[in-house]
Amino acid sequence: MLAELSILVVPLPYEQRLDSRPPESVELVVIHCTETPDLAEARRLGERILYPSGTGASGHFYIDRDGRIEQWVDPLRIAHHVRGHNASSIGIELVNRGRFPDWYRSDRQRMEESYPEAQIEALIRLLADLRARFPGLRFIAGHEDLDREQIPASDDPSLLVPRKLDPGPLFPWARVLEASGLERMRPGGP
Repeated sequence: MLAELSILVVPLPYEQRLDSRPPESVELVVIHCTETPDLAEARRLGERILYPSGTGASGHFYIDRDGRIEQWVDPLRIAHHVRGHNASSIGIELVNRGRFPDWYRSDRQRMEESYPEAQIEALIRLLADLRARFPGLRFIAGHEDLDREQIPASDDPSLLVPRKLDPGPLFPWARVLEASGLERMRPGGP
């Protein structure tokens, strides 16, 4: 039996500037990793203003290594977390170093930090909660599934590296898919 879900609501300063949406428009959850050393650094990056609207890039929910869940953007608002799918998706960020701090160096393209049990259990509980709240939610994807762009490496522009690799090879897809009942979405469809 999974533990009860507890979510700390700590809205980003620009949350009210993000467009709202009806609950029936949500059909997809996108799993990310922060690619930062900790939640505090992820928050610093999430609070940066990047767009003329006075908003930035962030997920809706953040799950720390110990399983603590924070909501930074109301899921009835459109957060900027994945190209081309923001209007219909909820972004969930898992705190994980990823390729930090050299995201685009050609020799730093391995993601070696595993996801702790407490973090995955919290994710499974959150997905169950979201399925109950959003009846149209049917799909799940990794950021790497939806953003396949290759960009010049920061250390050698003649080499191309993936812009996004998260959640990466150590994410337990089989377990999460089985527990969530969601269908994995890949490029070109499910």
